[in-house]
Amino acid sequence: MSTTKYTADHEWVRLEDDGTVTIGITPFAQEQLGDIVFVQLPEVGQRFDKGEEAVVIESVKAAADIKMPVAGEIVGVNQALADAPETVNRDPMGAGWFLKVKPESIGELEGLLDEAAYEKLAPQPQ
Repeated sequence: MSTTKYTADHEWVRLEDDGTVTIGITPFAQEQLGDIVFVQLPEVGQRFDKGEEAVVIESVKAAADIKMPVAGEIVGVNQALADAPETVNRDPMGAGWFLKVKPESIGELEGLLDEAAYEKLAPQPQ
C-alpha cells in the first residue's frame, strides 16, 4: 500500500510498492499557481540532491520550481504533461504527477509531513 507525505513547499511524495516515489504538487499549490500552461521536466536518469530544483512550472500567474523532497535518480517523468500541462489543474494528486524517483534513502521520507500536519499548514479545498 502506498503512503503519501507532504512538504512545506506544497509537494506530495508517494512511496510506491516498488520502492520508488512519485512526486507532484498539492491541490493547494495548484490553486495558488492558477492555470498551469507549461511544465519542464528533467531527463530520466538524472540525479538530484534533496532541495535541488528539478521541475519548472509556468502558470498564468507565475513561474515556480519544484524542488526535490528526497535525493535520488529520476526513473520516470509524466510525458503527458508536455502536451497537456492542464492535467495538473484537473488532477494534481493523480494524473498530474511530475516525477518518479528511486530515492537514495527511504529514511528521508520520515522528515516529511503526514496528511494531518500538512492540513494544518495548508487546508485542503473541499
